[in-house]
Amino acid sequence: MKKRLLILEDGTVFTGTAFGSDKASQGEVVFTTGMTGYQETISDPSFYGQIVTLTYPLVGNYGINRDDFEAITPAIRGFVVRELAEQPSNWRSDMSLGDYLAAQDIPGIEGIDTRKLTRIIRTKGAVRAILTEADAEVDIAKIVAQLQETPYITHHVREVSPKAAYPSPGRGKRVVLIDFGMKHGILRELNKRDCDVLVVPYNTTAEQILAMHPDGIMLSNGPGNPEDVTEGIETIKGLIGKVPIFGICLGHQLFSLACGAKSFKLPFGHRGGNHPVKNLRTGRTDLTSQNHGYAIDIESLKDTDLELTHVALNDGTCEGVRHKNYPIFTVQYHPEASPGPEDSNYLFDEFIEMMEIEAAKENQYA
Repeated sequence: MKKRLLILEDGTVFTGTAFGSDKASQGEVVFTTGMTGYQETISDPSFYGQIVTLTYPLVGNYGINRDDFEAITPAIRGFVVRELAEQPSNWRSDMSLGDYLAAQDIPGIEGIDTRKLTRIIRTKGAVRAILTEADAEVDIAKIVAQLQETPYITHHVREVSPKAAYPSPGRGKRVVLIDFGMKHGILRELNKRDCDVLVVPYNTTAEQILAMHPDGIMLSNGPGNPEDVTEGIETIKGLIGKVPIFGICLGHQLFSLACGAKSFKLPFGHRGGNHPVKNLRTGRTDLTSQNHGYAIDIESLKDTDLELTHVALNDGTCEGVRHKNYPIFTVQYHPEASPGPEDSNYLFDEFIEMMEIEAAKENQYA
């Protein structure tokens, strides 16, 4: 078995066993706390450019199947696990996790102390790192210096958003889905409700979207710093007040920025399927699936037309807003789950209802 190194920008070195691709890879190391759902995690575009660590110790035991992908092409830079199950056992399994990562040219490392790595990230925040083969010629000091000088990526959304629009037909409400790095679980939920969905790139203008005569707009999840997605912010400004809008994760952040709120980077992000969120309008607490490194500053909402609707119970950060004057609401977490609990799936029904109410108003005055 080949040895592989995970070298962090602070000089910490982990030595483990290589699996997946043989190539070296560099990215930002983050951790996610889900006990299952590694296939959805690997294929989530919101992990673009990152080396993902699983805190759950045994990974790969149910293999990879045809149904649980969130995108066709994975965007992660590497995968870190405590123990890899090389012989999966599940009736849906088509191949092992190791074989899948090798086929996708993604390197992995197993056998390291993932608890120690997680503690480092929790203390110092997400850190830049490299996965590379362990041999006598590796110059640790040189690699650490290169990592510290490497600029952070700022073009995440451009890399994962589609280059052209495409339809996902239905006979219900027409929804234009702006794809900032969409998990296909969002599209599946809209399809279940028979929506006539038009998926468009992140840089589609408000004028182009309104020309499609949508009943509603969906703002998808996606990777990176919301402040970098200036095209999306400008598009959303042109859509506010024109049509009902529902935003998820990055879509929530972009909408909030378009309304004048501010964002900030979390120390180590929220990633996993066990994050409790309180709905301030109902008093209900849901367990949610999350994957984001930035959040909206609650204090900054005071100077906007936005109402805080959801709060994270772990750290008190903003998890949802609603516009005071228009039919628009957004959440920071993932109501489509994939992976994670489906406690908040009802939000898609609320979106449908919101579109129906607005359509009824238009018919009344027609």
